[in-house]
Amino acid sequence: MSRSELRKRIEEKSLILRRDIIRMTGEAGSGHPGGSLSAADIVSTLYFYQLRHRPAEPKWRERDRFVLSKGHVAPVLYAALAESGYFSRDILWTLRKMGSILQGHPDMKKVPGVEISSGSLGQGLAVANGIALGGKLDQLDYRVYVLIGDGESQEGIVWEAAMFAAHYKLDNVTAILDYNGLQIDGTVSEVMEIRPIVDKWRAFGWHVIEIDGHNVLAIIDAFAEANTIKEKPTMIVAHTVKGKGVSFMENAIDFHGKAPTKEQMKEALKELGEVDC
Repeated sequence: MSRSELRKRIEEKSLILRRDIIRMTGEAGSGHPGGSLSAADIVSTLYFYQLRHRPAEPKWRERDRFVLSKGHVAPVLYAALAESGYFSRDILWTLRKMGSILQGHPDMKKVPGVEISSGSLGQGLAVANGIALGGKLDQLDYRVYVLIGDGESQEGIVWEAAMFAAHYKLDNVTAILDYNGLQIDGTVSEVMEIRPIVDKWRAFGWHVIEIDGHNVLAIIDAFAEANTIKEKPTMIVAHTVKGKGVSFMENAIDFHGKAPTKEQMKEALKELGEVDC
């Protein structure tokens, strides 16, 4: 498959994820669409290109692991898992409903393919480090990918985990920073500045790659580069747009944690090319 064909295939998957995110949160009347949309290209590239995984065998010992540290963007993970075949797509429309396995944050005990229950911000990298170190001790060659939010990066535990990964030379850890610049209380810069973020991660002993988080080929190349790095973990700083793909959601703080109304859902789905909505 050529690079242009690969890009087209993954972009088509990203579009499916975005539509599902809108429909899920719209039907639920709650959820976090903004950050789910900003992460769609990253998650799509992971699940439909990068990850070594078996949907029919979720606990396959040699699988690569994905940890969603920013657990509130569960819709993008659920959409990727359903599209991969971990569970029926019909279950997506039960998001946040009584009795559903799809809670507002991922539950590893209920949802096939979810590695870690997450939602308490800042903990994902520490968990990913433990999984990665375990893999090395067991002499397994799986890789661990962890998606971190920029607002989440204000948590102290993130930096303790950053030191740990560098100290133990966890070159099987690749973290991705979904750097969309917005969090629930405002801009990241206003709430607590994290810049110069690239310099900080390098100072903590990480190999750092900076990319456009919506450029599928750039994401693919970043993962490939991370695979070549030895004795260092890798951080991919992915510049993204909150609400990417839906005009009235892009760079709109309100949609960090507010679902679209029924009318907004229809409008968004039309923008995303869905005709039957």
